[in-house]
Amino acid sequence: MKHIGKLSIALGLLLSLAACADRERPNYQFMPDMYESVGYEAYDKADNGLFPDGNVALLPVEGTIPRGYTPYEFANDFSGKEQARVNPSPLDSLQSDANLAQGRALYTIYCAICHGDKGDGQGNLTKREKILGVPSFADPGRNITVGTTYHTIYYGLNAMGSYASQFASEEEMWQVSEYVMQLKQDLTK
Repeated sequence: MKHIGKLSIALGLLLSLAACADRERPNYQFMPDMYESVGYEAYDKADNGLFPDGNVALLPVEGTIPRGYTPYEFANDFSGKEQARVNPSPLDSLQSDANLAQGRALYTIYCAICHGDKGDGQGNLTKREKILGVPSFADPGRNITVGTTYHTIYYGLNAMGSYASQFASEEEMWQVSEYVMQLKQDLTK
């Protein structure tokens, strides 16, 4: 008998809640912005007096660049790479040992899998024939410099895509470029 009383109370409560429900509009909205969008009058296309000429928002001044970003001055083509050939490294020469150590660590993470630990083109993926045709840094036909190495990291070359997004800063790309030149020097001895 006790259970029947509890069951009837629960059933009566359920029916009373169901009677109050409006089928056109749910009672509880877990994400109300999904049902009713917030009005952004400031971004309305009509002339609202906030922006000149009825624009939605103001554009940045021509020629501005984002904070912390320095544009790369050379184009992503063969002539840009040739211009980058004479581009020197901007890193401090007094910290060359620290730059080479950091460059080696980054090279091991990002580059050695294809180019090999010594820069001889015998990385793990090349040995397993997953990637073919990775040349040695000592190949005289390549004639790489620190500037062309940076250009290749920045834009990519042939089957190698750009690695610019992998590095945290331009300094790291220059450190790897300097380390590649160290590997080239070691291979030609």
